[in-house]
Amino acid sequence: MQIASLLVYQSVCMAERSDYSQVVDLLRAEAEAIGKAASRLQAEDVDRAIGILSDCKGKIVLLGVGKSGIIAQKIAATMTSTGTVAIYLHPSDALHGGLGIVTSADVVLMLSNSGESDELLQLLPFAKRRGVPIVAIVGNVKATLALGADAMLDASVDEEACPLNLAPTTSTTVALAIGDALAMTLMRAKGLTEDDFASNHPAGQLGKRLTLRVADLMHGGSQVSSPTVTCDVRCSESILLSSRSQTSPATI
Repeated sequence: MQIASLLVYQSVCMAERSDYSQVVDLLRAEAEAIGKAASRLQAEDVDRAIGILSDCKGKIVLLGVGKSGIIAQKIAATMTSTGTVAIYLHPSDALHGGLGIVTSADVVLMLSNSGESDELLQLLPFAKRRGVPIVAIVGNVKATLALGADAMLDASVDEEACPLNLAPTTSTTVALAIGDALAMTLMRAKGLTEDDFASNHPAGQLGKRLTLRVADLMHGGSQVSSPTVTCDVRCSESILLSSRSQTSPATI
């Protein structure tokens, strides 16, 4: 019985070590993919993309389908909180009236690993007809989307972290990292300060750390109504008066 229990314990430990090793290996694989993406990017492509985004007089409209759409939403949120007005527009909604939100002053930023997403390709001619510049983050530099964009950033990966090499994992990580890099570059170019960031992020622990002041917590002037008691007042009555006051204890 003891031997059987020991064997079970050893097998569990081996499985735990195996799971740990797998998680670490996958993290390293995704980190390595980001490193390779940095090496693949061409200076002229980055300069062209940043130039288009920096010159935008309106907003940056991000589009993507599936997992790329979720990454596009996060990039839009990051840009907006760091001084670059951006929104996410679902390609299907865009094809059914949502395109009305896109103006000639905007820039469209499309994300697609294959670069052949039907919904995005259908939008290309309509965006060009409005004179809207298109920046694409794609996993295939020879894809239709890459060739049709005004600026293209290579987000290709050797393989996904998925054991089947199917589920978007490494590819979405790289796309997100490139999006973050664009957002932070624009943030620096705009000269965003800590106060500017705080004005866009007033809530949560981060917002409180950046915006909360002593004056926000203190009461003064007419707000302070300290109850006053004399020396012959019982202690219990003094405590009762203090507890009724929301701003200060009783003054004797």
